[in-house]
Order: sequence, then C-alpha cells, then structure tokens
Amino acid sequence: MQTEEKQDTLPMHRLGIVGYGEVGRIFAAGLRARGVGDLVVWDLKFIDPAKGSEPLAHAQAAGVRAADSVAALCAGRQLIVSAVTASNTLAVAEAVAPHIVPGAFFLDLNSASPGTKQQAAQCIEARGGRYVEAGVMTSVPPYGMAVPMLLGGPHAAALAPALQAWGMDATPVSDRLGVASAIKMCRSVMIKGLEALVIESYATARHYGVEDHVLPTLAETFPSIDWHQQGRYFFSRVVQHGQRRAEEMRESARTVGEAGMEPLMTSAIADKQQWVADLARAGVFADLPQDARWQDYADRVLGSVRKAPSND
Repeated sequence: MQTEEKQDTLPMHRLGIVGYGEVGRIFAAGLRARGVGDLVVWDLKFIDPAKGSEPLAHAQAAGVRAADSVAALCAGRQLIVSAVTASNTLAVAEAVAPHIVPGAFFLDLNSASPGTKQQAAQCIEARGGRYVEAGVMTSVPPYGMAVPMLLGGPHAAALAPALQAWGMDATPVSDRLGVASAIKMCRSVMIKGLEALVIESYATARHYGVEDHVLPTLAETFPSIDWHQQGRYFFSRVVQHGQRRAEEMRESARTVGEAGMEPLMTSAIADKQQWVADLARAGVFADLPQDARWQDYADRVLGSVRKAPSND
C-alpha cells in the first residue's frame, strides 16, 4: 500500500471511544493499561435513564471518564474510535463529524459494508478528520486489544504505527476505502453462516434424537474440529451476541448486494441470528450456566418452538 501522508501527529495521547459495550470496554481497558491517561468514552446509553446506570458505573470503576455528549467526547481528541453495532456505523460518523478536530483520526472498528464505510468516511473527511476503516478479523474477547485487524483508506498507514505501539495487531492492507471491510464481510458470511448452520443442524438432530450419528460423520469429514466443543461455542456466542451478529450479517448482505448479487444465503444467516437473539431477549436461555453444553442450548430452542402458539 502506498501513501504520501506524513506521520506527523504521532505519538497520540488524547483519545475518545464511542460505544461502551463489550468491545469499547476492552479497548478502553487495554489503552489505559498501555499508559493512555487522557481517555474519554461516550455511549448513547449514558443518557438513557433506564440503561445508563450500569455502563456509567462500569466506567467509573474502571477509571474511565464518561463524556456527557458527543461534542464533549470530541473536544481535543487526536483519535476517536467507533466501536458500536453495525447498524449504528454511519450514525456515529454523522454525529462525530461536526465536532471532530481537523486532522484527528477516526478509527471505525464496526462491521459494515464497504459502501457504508465509504459514506461514513465522507462525513468525517468533509469536516477535516482522517477516516480509517478497520476490519476486525475475529472475536475480540480472546485477544483483547490485540485482536487482528486490517486497516484501509488513505490514512491507514499513518495511523498504524500508533496502534501497533499500543500492542494492537493492526495491518494496513489498502489505501482504498472498502477493501478492509470487504475482506471482513466476506469472512463473516462464512463464520456467521457456520454458526447459523450448526444451530439449525444440531437443534434439528436433537429433535430427532440422531445427534450421536450426525456429529461423528462431521468429525470424520473434518477431523481437526471438535464438533461438540465448537457447537457449544457457537451456541453460546450467538445467544450472547445474536443481535450484533444479525446486524453485521445485514451489512454483509449489503456487501453482497453492492457486488451485484442477490444475498440469498447471507440474508438467511441474518434471519437465523436474529431469531436466536429474539429467543435470548425473551429469556429462553436465561438460567443456563456459563459452561452449558450445546445440547442444553438446543433443548431450550426446541422447548421454545414446542411452546409457540399454533397458527391454526
């Protein structure tokens, strides 16, 4: 990747994070551990009377300053990290753009289509900010802030050294916006698709009592995978983060559509992820232990189906 931009703003020490969910909290903790003292976070939940107490209390306990507005978050920030759900990608860029300091970087971690990222970049660049897209290539919690990510856009190479100095596995892949996101989205079709397939296949096998026949055939075909453990992990992650995954898959479907194809499979994956998210929201999995087996999750799925009212 080629760029003529000078790395004249590094090192940076005044940072802001938009989104104080799982990813935002992990990055805030990681940055503070790396010596970033001037760190501010902002989340819409902060101003929600019904939802604000928990994230605000978490921020206070973690020693992270919570801003009272997007404008306050942006004031004096050299880098703003956007870590929200896929459906809010563009909205955050639009909210930050009027307040961003000219020359400040905007790092977009969100799982959105190339087209959505390009729209977000236009908002930030129009106000003098420097937009960098990131394709986060796997689940964040096992890696923390060192999760592998691909950077894209004309400012990616200029930002990468600062991120790497903080221990991030950040690799510039293109000076064209959309490339890093395309890589991420295409991968997501496969990974989230496998999750949806496992949930549907395993629950159906459980219904017919044939799981002890089905899983050994999977192990025979793909012997490197522990299908029981993989099933448990897939069920647990979708139950915990199905809403976020559904939104990501809608952006993946948008990515397929931007390529000129009908996103038949990708849209179905989004629907399956959303279905599990809705079950979780309804409390179907509420009292399952952290180490629950995939069979326990499948039994709850099947139980909810059996209880569903008939259309007759």
